[in-house]
Amino acid sequence: MSAAGTSHVVLIDREEVRVTEWRLPPGGTTGHHRHDFDYLIVPMTEGLLRSVSASGESETPLTPGRPYFRKAGVTHDVSNPGKSPIVFLEIEFKDRPG
Repeated sequence: MSAAGTSHVVLIDREEVRVTEWRLPPGGTTGHHRHDFDYLIVPMTEGLLRSVSASGESETPLTPGRPYFRKAGVTHDVSNPGKSPIVFLEIEFKDRPG
């Protein structure tokens, strides 16, 4: 378990790629972390992710099946400010370190 009841499970972990399923309950957070690889997020549920980093706060609306991409080096804490659980897949491209 991660911060505030958030859970994650690694579904695939190979030399080239790691796929992790994240579940954030309302108010749940991932905890502050850095992304060492380029990554793709694939939402499985609707919701809103709030990200807090040194450069400020941002929000990303989630639509099931509509992915978004980020470059390696992102350092942030991600939370679920909504009233429903959020589930998403994080796909890390391990051949693209930052």
